[in-house]
Amino acid sequence: MKLGLNGLGRIGKLSLWHHVGRKHFSGIVANTGREIGQSLEDLAASIERDSAYGRLSTFLHGYQAGRVVENINHAAGTMTVNGMPVQILREARNPKDIKWKENDVRLVVDTTGVFTDPTSDENDPRGSFRGHLAGGAEKAILSAPFKIKAKGMDMPDDAITTVMGINGDDYIPSQHNLLSAASCTTTCLSYMIKPLLDQFGAENVLSASMVTVHAATGSQKVLDSLPKTGAADLRKNRSILNNIILTTTGAAKALRLVIPEMADIGFIAESVRVPTSTGSLIVLVLNLQDDLADPIKREKINNTYRDFGQNSPYLIYSEEQNVSSDIIGGPAAAAIIEGTETHTRTAAIKVNMDKLGCAGGDTPHVLDVPVTQAVVYGWYDNEMGSYTNMLADRTVSVAESMV
Repeated sequence: MKLGLNGLGRIGKLSLWHHVGRKHFSGIVANTGREIGQSLEDLAASIERDSAYGRLSTFLHGYQAGRVVENINHAAGTMTVNGMPVQILREARNPKDIKWKENDVRLVVDTTGVFTDPTSDENDPRGSFRGHLAGGAEKAILSAPFKIKAKGMDMPDDAITTVMGINGDDYIPSQHNLLSAASCTTTCLSYMIKPLLDQFGAENVLSASMVTVHAATGSQKVLDSLPKTGAADLRKNRSILNNIILTTTGAAKALRLVIPEMADIGFIAESVRVPTSTGSLIVLVLNLQDDLADPIKREKINNTYRDFGQNSPYLIYSEEQNVSSDIIGGPAAAAIIEGTETHTRTAAIKVNMDKLGCAGGDTPHVLDVPVTQAVVYGWYDNEMGSYTNMLADRTVSVAESMV
């Protein structure tokens, strides 16, 4: 089976890196929708080198490796990458017009970040994610969360959001043709939340919040620029090279699609962008209803992650003192728990029962409720080591369901 890639931006290029190393597919058909540079050599140079991860040859074979992009034919739009045939399509940008069927592509991964609405009609002149099916693909995977633009529209029956190892089994091959692999932040967050829900029960989580300290993305500005007409957030046009920038994240909404129990828990998700090229961190805070006689301690939190990680290839428990550059490129995991920084604090929270309308009779006016606040830190390489690795495993699993 050949794999189709729509887009060769950050996630698209690194997905190509992953798959030419793994070699599960017989070939790759990548759509850029336009000419790149002056020739296919320029695209090959972009594929071969990366400012965050170094050279593709070194990534695949170590520092003694030679060039791995060969047999470049500009007219035919072909090359071989690590011995794998790669066809470059440069004509169509609307998914329905991409020649997937003519190139024997049954499975497509869309990494453009442009087509995210699974309800959009395949013939939408602006393009739609569903258009990949009209172009001949049987299934399409989105490397971003679904975003339904029309209010009141439900998720289509043939679309689903999954994170491998969390709700991957919810994917039904006979039903789901459109898949979202969520986001890098949702992927990491799900592996930080799931072990604690399994250990303590969702009913004992009173509230939760997270902040992701996130590396820069391609949508940010290198230098300050004027906002677009009608723009409400002026910070998006400030230089990421010089600033820590407050922004938003859809991780809370996407997490409910992956872990439905989160719908009943008050949860807040925030994001801060920092001037690094990759490597991000989630600070997770949970308030757990507890028992003062035997409160939850950091050892129990850490043991929960340690035990979960022994049975999951996607969670790593670490007691090393990491910094962000330590997790770039690997190890391949959705989340790396920084166990040395786990903290807990247990106290009796006073609840005014008068405000709840429950005081009177045998019910006291003030009720002491034991609560443990837990703080957990989780690293994730938001491009290669965490997200692209997880996306590739999801892609292979879907391909295997199609054989």
